Amino acid sequence: MPTIALVDDDRNILTSVSIMLEGEGFSVQTYNDGQSAYDAFGRSLPDLAVLDIKMPRMDGMDLLQRMRQKTNIPVIFLTSKDDEIDEILGLRMGADDYVKKPFSQRLLLERIKHYCAAKRLKKETLLQTAKRPKFSSEVI
Repeated sequence: MPTIALVDDDRNILTSVSIMLEGEGFSVQTYNDGQSAYDAFGRSLPDLAVLDIKMPRMDGMDLLQRMRQKTNIPVIFLTSKDDEIDEILGLRMGADDYVKKPFSQRLLLERIKHYCAAKRLKKETLLQTAKRPKFSSEVI
């Protein structure tokens, strides 16, 4: 199963979402600040990241900006910042989705499954395309 990184300074969210995701078969890595997550991502990238925006040491927007310089893994913001402009900014910076706290864990789970399935399908399509025989432009 895919590895999900949860990055949030709220330990209750880290615990409850981790339990839910692990119950669904996901591998989960948790970080309580953006800098710790960024350092870990340099060693091993998750398949998807769920980021809070307001965190110590490095906020979610800074973390996303740094991530996008190196990777296009799916990123979901999970945040209490509920102004429309924050959501627009997050999406324009490269987040794939934006979930406002308080949130439904079931809906978050479905969004995570959706992005992981889309990533898997894209990877399979690329592999199939690479295996296709090359056709010559000559007429037989």
